[in-house]
Amino acid sequence: MTQQQTVAFLGLGGMGQPMAATALRAGLPTVVWNRTPRATESLADLGARVAGSAAEAAGQAAIAVTMVTDVNAVTAIAVDQGMLAALPPGAIWAQMSTIGVAGIERLAALVERERPDVVFLDAPVAGSRGPAAAGRLTIYASGPTGARDRVAPLFDALGQRTVWVGPAGQGSRLKLVNNILLAFLAEGIAESVALAHAVGIGTETVLTALAGNPIVPPWAEAKLPRMARGDYSPEFPLSLALKDLYLTLDAVDPAEFTVAGCLAAQWRRAVDRGFGGDDVTVIARAMTPGPG
Repeated sequence: MTQQQTVAFLGLGGMGQPMAATALRAGLPTVVWNRTPRATESLADLGARVAGSAAEAAGQAAIAVTMVTDVNAVTAIAVDQGMLAALPPGAIWAQMSTIGVAGIERLAALVERERPDVVFLDAPVAGSRGPAAAGRLTIYASGPTGARDRVAPLFDALGQRTVWVGPAGQGSRLKLVNNILLAFLAEGIAESVALAHAVGIGTETVLTALAGNPIVPPWAEAKLPRMARGDYSPEFPLSLALKDLYLTLDAVDPAEFTVAGCLAAQWRRAVDRGFGGDDVTVIARAMTPGPG
């Protein structure tokens, strides 16, 4: 029986923590590190080895996973915290954060310059905390084909499917396509509810009317019961959705994507009003304050 490779998770926020827990439940040897150690406690209870530093975690890993907010946070782990220098020769760095085209190109250049003996994979994910905890993410993976078999046990544990799309950087480009569709879906369901409130129809009625409607995808339909309860606790925080929308606009000519630009401006106003920590569907409440 082939010995399983140790996986290091560096960054245990809203996505990194449930992903690491999923890997542990799948029986993968796992070491974890987070800037604030408290985030490691529940993972230690599941059997994770807790490293005292990012460099210590990376030094034990055949595969290192970074899952943090943005490219600056990834770079801080890789460079300032010493992860990249500590990786053993031949190790895989699976960069799974959503950081956009410029961000992934910056990291690929860093690896090529500083550690060409490390295999760099660009593998952002589609899905929020719930799918991460259930191992139901979709992984948009890109990088050397020779690494696919090595990361398959990990990616199979974390995701319902892995889509391989070419050399490193293509995964992040495909994630932008996912991001803009998700943005429009979120805005569509939120504005539908806001419109209902504006014309005197309650969210429960909208929920009943749209249930099973073929134009409403499962992701949006699942949001409606939470909205009917007035539950905007963050499955995917508006502030992160806005960050992802900006990454999309940064990769294209904004003059050709005017609807996305207007959406970003609307979300920016909502974040500035204090809604950034709520679920992306909180736009319904931001547009029509009140119940639902």
